[in-house]
Amino acid sequence: MQREFSRADRVAEQMKREIAIILQRELKDPRVKMCTVSDVRVSGDLMYAKVYVTFLDNTPENVKIAIKVLNKAVGFVRTMVGKAMKLRVVPEIKFYHDSSLEKGMELSTLITKTIMKDNDMKKQFENESSGEN
Repeated sequence: MQREFSRADRVAEQMKREIAIILQRELKDPRVKMCTVSDVRVSGDLMYAKVYVTFLDNTPENVKIAIKVLNKAVGFVRTMVGKAMKLRVVPEIKFYHDSSLEKGMELSTLITKTIMKDNDMKKQFENESSGEN
């Protein structure tokens, strides 16, 4: 019988919770403001972890600086994760910016605009066709 979740998935979920708490409570750098952990992906051998984060201030300059700060603080974060979780080896962590939320908002806006334009064209067509009769 196959397991529903692999060990890597379970470790990733636990790391996501722990890193979110660490970034919120322990990391005191003012350049990292309102950081949210959106996803953690752990390799099958549990040696590497990619941590995807989003920020409230999504300007490219601030995101670049915050990612750089987080990647420099990786030793601290890894130590804190090691204390919180009972793992033989704590995965090497690398932080990445997750832009999927921004892209989703852009797509949603485009879809809304297209629907509105389509409805306007439909009303215009109905008005023109009712005027011909």
